[in-house]
Amino acid sequence: MFCLRRPSQLAVDRFAARSQELPLSYAPIGLAQGEPAGYDVAQTVVPIGRGRADFERAKAAMAAWKPFDIEWVAIAPRSPSLSSGTVVTLLVHHLGIWSLNGCRIVYGIGDGEHGLTFGFAYGTLTNHAESGEEIFAVSLDEASEEVTYRIRAASKPRALLARIGSPFARSLQARFRRESAAAMTRAVRA
Repeated sequence: MFCLRRPSQLAVDRFAARSQELPLSYAPIGLAQGEPAGYDVAQTVVPIGRGRADFERAKAAMAAWKPFDIEWVAIAPRSPSLSSGTVVTLLVHHLGIWSLNGCRIVYGIGDGEHGLTFGFAYGTLTNHAESGEEIFAVSLDEASEEVTYRIRAASKPRALLARIGSPFARSLQARFRRESAAAMTRAVRA
């Protein structure tokens, strides 16, 4: 949904309520793990820390949705559960336009207690401007002790404005990946 001014909290709440029952706009779940035909696949992997303490901070930041701690992006509810099936609303401000986009967490990565990787993936709902899946994960390399943040997306435009403005949408997605990585770096170093 595109708006010329920032939607009220009531409008966001109504959008979120309608999103609860919507289906995913793509199939199959797990799409972002491969190289699906017809989808743009983009990935960013950046070091954000070193050692077990930084990895624990990175996992806590992931659980607190710090990858979305970006000035022009908001998420509703503010700190949703990472449980599979949780529906979230992304509020994005770009080119003077606001957009509301529905997503559902489709799977978790790791359990937060054990293992060397933790995160989640969400899939777009039919009220999202794009169609696809995005993975957000932090990992600890035991040998080097490097902590990395990975964001990987497989997407294609779904809404008419997204199709018309596809080159801009791709640059906005690249900007999101850069700023999301910076947000995670800040969260780990805080």
